[in-house]
Amino acid sequence: MMIIVLIFLSYLLGSLSGSLLLGKLKNIDIRTLGSGNAGGTNALRTVGPMFALGTIIIDIFKGFIPVYLFINFIDYNPNYNIAWVQILLGIAAVLGHVFPLYYGFKGGKGAGTLIGVVLAIFPESVPWIFLIWLLILIFTGYVGLSTICAGITLIIITIIHPDQKIFSPFGYFTIGIGLFLIYTHRSNIKRMLAGTENQFKKVMIFKKK
Repeated sequence: MMIIVLIFLSYLLGSLSGSLLLGKLKNIDIRTLGSGNAGGTNALRTVGPMFALGTIIIDIFKGFIPVYLFINFIDYNPNYNIAWVQILLGIAAVLGHVFPLYYGFKGGKGAGTLIGVVLAIFPESVPWIFLIWLLILIFTGYVGLSTICAGITLIIITIIHPDQKIFSPFGYFTIGIGLFLIYTHRSNIKRMLAGTENQFKKVMIFKKK
């Protein structure tokens, strides 16, 4: 029963939107700006870097807290696979972010909250994930593509890292992350293929004149 309660609490925590909470301080609703998405990318494009940074920090902690802290409320039971419990709490937080109860089930794309989950379980991978994300971004200008590639990078790191296994609860979770990020960024993929996707040109190394 406690696990079910914690899963529900993780979803409720995930449903808190960093951009919408910060938006109240600025008296703006980010869902009415830019792409209408409540995630960090739209926050960066429409409001600015500091607002986006605050949004991302909140979104990361939404994934980190359930996996890292909520697990302490579960009494040890040999019938529990703690690794799976952590994954379930993380999934609940991510689903809360993407389909928030408080905001009509219209949220972000899950990347920030997923980073929080990964940071709690496999922190060694985060610098490499960020490096790939940044490199793809400065070469292409596509935030969505950078995020998808970062998700794929996590799968690769999990396969080659000596302390992780792809055939494990976390390994299966990483595969799910890759597929989930492709799904939540499907509109970005369509626009990239059509040549209509916006590029973050300010950070690009090579720009078309």
